[in-house]
Amino acid sequence: MPEQYDQTNAVELRSVRPDLAQRCRAVTESRWFALTVFAVILLNAVLLGVETYSGLVERWQFWLRLVEHACLAAFTAEILLRLGAHADRPRDFLKDPWNLFDLAVVLCAFLPVVRENATVLRLLRLARVLRTARFLPQLRIVLVAVARSLPGTLSFLLVGALLLYVYAMVGWVFFGRHDPGHYGSIGRAVLTLFLLMTLDGIGDAVHAGLEISRWSLVYYASYVLIASFVLVNVLIGVVITSLDEAREMEQETADASRPAAAPADGPLLLARIAAARQALDALERDLAGTSPEQRDHHADLTGR
Repeated sequence: MPEQYDQTNAVELRSVRPDLAQRCRAVTESRWFALTVFAVILLNAVLLGVETYSGLVERWQFWLRLVEHACLAAFTAEILLRLGAHADRPRDFLKDPWNLFDLAVVLCAFLPVVRENATVLRLLRLARVLRTARFLPQLRIVLVAVARSLPGTLSFLLVGALLLYVYAMVGWVFFGRHDPGHYGSIGRAVLTLFLLMTLDGIGDAVHAGLEISRWSLVYYASYVLIASFVLVNVLIGVVITSLDEAREMEQETADASRPAAAPADGPLLLARIAAARQALDALERDLAGTSPEQRDHHADLTGR
């Protein structure tokens, strides 16, 4: 009896899951649901900004806490609906990185350690603002592009660090005695060159270098050419390439999730097939009433 009872419950559960997923999916895929969640995220962001004013916090502390708890309740209801929409396929929910991010943000708010730490709780609430990317495709593409450009960016940072170190050592050798404030040590030289990478103060640096040696013009010109033009353009190229890849991934995801549309001429095609079948049936009836020699002749003509 217990085994039969368990099997009955399992069958009932399997039959309930598709219906639950369909109902929840109808809610989560609706436009009003997306707009509501987006509005709650914006309200949460505004609330964080308001809490930076101590006077407003002291005056409206009760209402601010009430709105904060309401936002948390709304986010909890949202994630429960999204979980319900994947009741028939739970693994698909875990395959989406945005679902995992949303689930982590909501669950962490209920952890005792996080709730007791005001700083961590504020950072966690700030992370909810990033959830706007879920409802803004262009912003989602940019975030994905930034993530995909990290390997290329790390290579860029290594090359840039090597370039800064080499030029900092050369600057320390040539300008360390005459300009110790900027090139007195390797650390000061790296900081000076890092600021010069933005071309801020490059004119003053060139004039100060010319008073020391004419070769300083070659030093600064080569550094600006390599650091400010070549490396920056390489970084821009890496980001643009990652942006194109992110757009292709977004398009492939959208195409995969979009249901296949039925052909517009489907009824016409079915009517033509039915007419062709009727013609073949009529031809077979005609052939059945002819002589064997005529049937052979028709078979040679029709190839049947």
